[in-house]
Amino acid sequence: MKIAVGTENKAKVGAVEVIVREYFPDAQLENLEVASDVSVQPFSNEETRQGAINRARNTLLKTNADLAFGLEGGVDEIDGVMYCCNWGAVAMKDGTVISSSGAQFALPEVIAKELRIGKELGPVMDVYTNTENIRHHQGAIGIFTNDLIDRQQMFEHIVKLLIGQVLFKQNKSS
Repeated sequence: MKIAVGTENKAKVGAVEVIVREYFPDAQLENLEVASDVSVQPFSNEETRQGAINRARNTLLKTNADLAFGLEGGVDEIDGVMYCCNWGAVAMKDGTVISSSGAQFALPEVIAKELRIGKELGPVMDVYTNTENIRHHQGAIGIFTNDLIDRQQMFEHIVKLLIGQVLFKQNKSS
């Protein structure tokens, strides 16, 4: 079985690797950067979900994998509070696309203000934490949960939801 993920982000690739190895230990894994075809900083659950779906489909087209994953982080404002939102999708050769969302958590207003003026969360978090490429490691979720959960773990949960739905679909059709 060939499984691909449409990103070079270490946290996202790591999430797919951990969960895929658990359920498909002999799978051949590939990762490559593909377009999300949405804003660099998705600004709603809908746009973030669409970015994940687009990444999954674009990954499938480029790799012809059995399962192609797309993972996308974004933000969504509800009642004046900015939340970080996360979505994943898996595209299958038969044309099926399954999507699931993961953790959503409130961002501090100091971060939300930067996003509202058009900045992207990753670089804003790098400045806020005085570090580089936090999105490849603990991510905003790691910072704002006091490292109780990091970005890879958050995406692992989404990938597990997706694989569970793939397995359910496979078992139901056999």
